Amino acid sequence: MRSEWRLDPNFLTVNHGSFGATPLSVRAAQDAWRDRMEAQPTRFMQALPALLRAAADRLAAFLGAAGQDLAFVDNATTGCNAVIRSLLLQPNDEILVLGHVYGAVRNTVLYATERAGATMTEAAVPFPNLDDDALVAAVARALTPRTRLAIVDHIASHSALVLPVARIVAACHAANVPVLIDGAHAPGQIDVDLTATDADYYTGNCHKWLCAPKGSAFLWVRPDRQAGLHPTTISHGLGGGFLAEFDWTGTRDPSAVLSVPAALDFHERLGGAAMRARNIALAAEAGAMLARRLGTEAVATGGAMGLVRVPWDGPPQELRARLLAAGTDAPVNALAGANWLRLSAFAYNEPADYARLADLVAKVLRSNSGQSLPV
Repeated sequence: MRSEWRLDPNFLTVNHGSFGATPLSVRAAQDAWRDRMEAQPTRFMQALPALLRAAADRLAAFLGAAGQDLAFVDNATTGCNAVIRSLLLQPNDEILVLGHVYGAVRNTVLYATERAGATMTEAAVPFPNLDDDALVAAVARALTPRTRLAIVDHIASHSALVLPVARIVAACHAANVPVLIDGAHAPGQIDVDLTATDADYYTGNCHKWLCAPKGSAFLWVRPDRQAGLHPTTISHGLGGGFLAEFDWTGTRDPSAVLSVPAALDFHERLGGAAMRARNIALAAEAGAMLARRLGTEAVATGGAMGLVRVPWDGPPQELRARLLAAGTDAPVNALAGANWLRLSAFAYNEPADYARLADLVAKVLRSNSGQSLPV
């Protein structure tokens, strides 16, 4: 599979989750769109609305939704910003997030609530042993009559946990609270059915697990929530409705989002659902193996990212920097009083990659502590 990408053979790529990796066939599709755009820019831009809608229809069908309810954005953080910053918050209003909320989304909520005199509240995520019942109960307890929006991670970035979003949405709707799902990591990593999830808003990336070019993501909005929602850049479509506002926010390179159908073709060629299941199984196997090598523990995340506790007492970013210097990359985050390494498993990975990862991690840890570690 590695021949499908132009990955550096001298670097161990086990962090697909952060930025994805665009295969050669999808890059070729993007180049073709750019060539078409630059051949006749004016005609291309005039045709662009219909081209965007065709790409959106294809992506929406993959996600179990209708294309008319899906708009393209640059990334999931942009989608979250659009929803959060469209709220007309009042003093003492609340926005609820989970304890494992992505840092950029946390910052957006803090920005919006502080400007309005509102408050960000949090519901704790049981960790390292996720208990769905306990999580849903924690969310329900944190909701109040002042909660204007609940933001729920589909797959938490730092902990890699796949969360029971449909159950959380149901608990929030029972309290008349709308829900925004941050699905940055979900499309292409796990099965996603937007209609069945029943959220009010769902944003996700295509450049990660779907292997589309960087700058391709989407915001899906339930029809009854589309009025009053605006993109982060206001342009000529203001007041024209959801798609009129989001499909044109100014001149930019649309080749990334127009290449999403090519990425979906590639995803299906690799096996689609079977490939997703294979990646999930490989991540669990890799996490368990690395934990054995380090004499620690692995978390059953439920997705294609594994999480392993590392015996490292320093700043997590320092360990990640040392791993980069050693020839690999894996995010390291502090959770529940310990440092945890997140690994990814994708189509180009095989078990030998994680044996190599274990060697590199053990070598870095030994060089830091001088202690004997399992080999």
